[in-house]
Amino acid sequence: MKDVVLNNIAKIYNKGTVQAVNDVSFHVNKGELFGLIGPDGAGKTSIFRILTTLLLPDGGTASVNGFDVVKDYKTIRKNVGYMPGRFSLYPDLSVQENLNFFASIFNTSVRENYDLIKDIYIQLESFKDRRAGKLSGGMKQKLALCCALIHRPTVLFLDEPTTGVDVVSRKEFWEMLKRLKQQGITILVSTPYMDEATLCERIALIQNGSIMSIDTPQNIIEQFSENLFAVKSDNMGSLLQDLKNIEIVKSCNAFGAYHHVTFKDDNQEMKEALIRVLEEKQHTNIELNPITATIEDCFIKLMEDKEWTL
Repeated sequence: MKDVVLNNIAKIYNKGTVQAVNDVSFHVNKGELFGLIGPDGAGKTSIFRILTTLLLPDGGTASVNGFDVVKDYKTIRKNVGYMPGRFSLYPDLSVQENLNFFASIFNTSVRENYDLIKDIYIQLESFKDRRAGKLSGGMKQKLALCCALIHRPTVLFLDEPTTGVDVVSRKEFWEMLKRLKQQGITILVSTPYMDEATLCERIALIQNGSIMSIDTPQNIIEQFSENLFAVKSDNMGSLLQDLKNIEIVKSCNAFGAYHHVTFKDDNQEMKEALIRVLEEKQHTNIELNPITATIEDCFIKLMEDKEWTL
């Protein structure tokens, strides 16, 4: 059973000059934790706004819980929760006042649905009288999630919920999502953080408004067919430039403390030849080790294969 379905959805901005969403099609199964993964400007927010009936599509069709996003927008709004990328609660209201307000909009009460938000709200309880605008980033995130859940939605949309928060808060947030999923809520989350992709059951990699791949994170990683290596030396800046100009190197991208490379020919001689060339270019303390591809490696490879650019 599918809770969310998109068929060739399109959205154009700036008087027809910018296509933010380009014939996007995918479905999300009931009770699934689905990730929309891509950089800023990829079209994630536009898709979420269409699905939550805040934005009309310029083409295609979309449905949530079987209801059309254009014809049945009132029904959809009663049954979905939406947490936008920017903190959008009332900063001058307290934590408790915000929660009561959003519950009243849906003709419910905090007490009626407290069991759904209990595990999250317990971390906010000592701040219940504090103004929302005075909360830390992680606490704002938890309050926004409580407000999105207070009417017990069947589908929850979270637009870049962990952007700008610390590592601990990010980890806590994903633990909360796992617990919510156990209660049967279908969750769609967008993020620019490639490492969060592996926390989803299925993901869609999106760039320039188009879907590049949809599958489980593991299946996408297994589709990376080339041998991948991590390389470093004492001069990482010049190493990157040199790697890009070496004939046997097929691709090279910076990844933190290492550069990830693939070869035009996958064999042991290529690895040894690269070390010799780098030594000739005066690189020292060279490390070159085989590694397993990450979602980010797969994303970059898909971009290069289809000649898409950031």
